[in-house]
Amino acid sequence: MMISLSVTPMRQLFNAPGFFPLRRTFGLITFTYAALHFLTWLVLEQFFDWSEMMHDLSDRPFIYVGFIAFFGLFSLALTSNKRTKIYMGPKRWKRLHQAVYFVAILGVIHFYILVKSSDVTEPLLFASVLFLLLGFRLFEYFRR
Repeated sequence: MMISLSVTPMRQLFNAPGFFPLRRTFGLITFTYAALHFLTWLVLEQFFDWSEMMHDLSDRPFIYVGFIAFFGLFSLALTSNKRTKIYMGPKRWKRLHQAVYFVAILGVIHFYILVKSSDVTEPLLFASVLFLLLGFRLFEYFRR
């Protein structure tokens, strides 16, 4: 997701429009990874045992955050094609796809809560990169 979010700053900083078509590809790769991550938990860890899943949810609250992020990614992946953009209209489509920033924040929170009892260096590194990427967008927004 960080790579997908870095496409716009790279395009603007280096005046490289060739990066732009990669944004959707990276976003769909992010969704595929998240879907495999979720399916790993569902199939390999829980074996579709609903009572065990409910018990796991009460013991590990980061799963809620991850599921909300996954639902957001699912919505973005489902609407990432050109036909949906035309159907929704560019303004509503863009507003929906700005949810990627919230999803990215949820992803970092999910990761941080997961490892909070051990080494938090990696989640904090992701949080720092996300802070820079979102800060760049905020700076460009106010600059315009």
